[in-house]
Amino acid sequence: MVEDLDIAQEENAEELYERKTFIIDKGQEPTRIDKWMQARIENATRSKVQKGIESGFLTVNGQQVKSNYKIKPGDELVWVSVASPDYSEVKPEDIPLNIVYEDNDVMVINKPANMVVHPGVGNYSGTLLNGVAYHLLQQNPQLNEEDLPRFGLVHRIDKNTTGLIVLAKTGAAASNLAKQFFNHTVIRKYVAVVWGDVEEDNGTINVNIARHERFRKMFTTYQEADKGKNAITHYKVLQRLNYVSVVECKLETGRTHQIRVHMKSIGHTLFNDWEYGGERILKGTIFTKYKQFVDNCFIICPRCALHAKTLGFIHPITGKELFFDSELPQDMQQLVEKWSNYIQHKPLEQ
Repeated sequence: MVEDLDIAQEENAEELYERKTFIIDKGQEPTRIDKWMQARIENATRSKVQKGIESGFLTVNGQQVKSNYKIKPGDELVWVSVASPDYSEVKPEDIPLNIVYEDNDVMVINKPANMVVHPGVGNYSGTLLNGVAYHLLQQNPQLNEEDLPRFGLVHRIDKNTTGLIVLAKTGAAASNLAKQFFNHTVIRKYVAVVWGDVEEDNGTINVNIARHERFRKMFTTYQEADKGKNAITHYKVLQRLNYVSVVECKLETGRTHQIRVHMKSIGHTLFNDWEYGGERILKGTIFTKYKQFVDNCFIICPRCALHAKTLGFIHPITGKELFFDSELPQDMQQLVEKWSNYIQHKPLEQ
């Protein structure tokens, strides 16, 4: 009998990894670990499991083992791997990529707005991974096209969110990065423009997040401990612009739409976030001149005003600390400047 202690797949989350923990029962006969794991990983082949073991996805009592290791009673098996998104193949496409760092193991890319990270329903081409596949094939024409898309992506950001994202180029790097994300040691800071004057200079939002019960494409917060998944966001006000605020959000967890849902939950919906109501005037009057000004702001930044600005992690192979910072994209810079100029030259409207 096997006790499955922890199956913590980050389903529908920004983080794309899977963690499974098993404690081997006292009555277990010695069995090759690759054979034993194959029976417990959905749609797994023996070769897939062996490749995962070689890449470091599996540890036994905290140590890596070989595929011929024979499990024994009391062993603790931890499988941490990258969970493949809902797509079957990635067609290489010559898409320009803003690569801010690359070596033999990892890539860090500054993603533009209006780009989906990976193929899925309605977005089978033009994604970040289509461009990454092409880029890597130019480096190594012998590369198996199926390899990178399967293990390269350990987290993602929304289509209209800009900023930094890390991808693994090897299985070993993917396994290590997945563990860092699972242990919440990866540094991720975002900058957002939100509606309203945020009352506190800084704070922490610790509220569970799950899919909305009526609107299934949206997420919402739940106070009940048994509903949704734990989500923690630390925020700090960077600039107060009366009707809107510029805030830094540091993620401790990585749930889908976490910043958007958390900030909305405290009354500060992200500017021009049409899915959560930010495309309407939420603060200020509806006088003609003010409305025209806000409409112009929507045109300047025609998306949810959110940017993944900072990313820090331990290099999965060398152990070196890596830290990356990116400038706000032009649309958000112009948005902040326009609001700054407005409040300097326009009295507050009651």
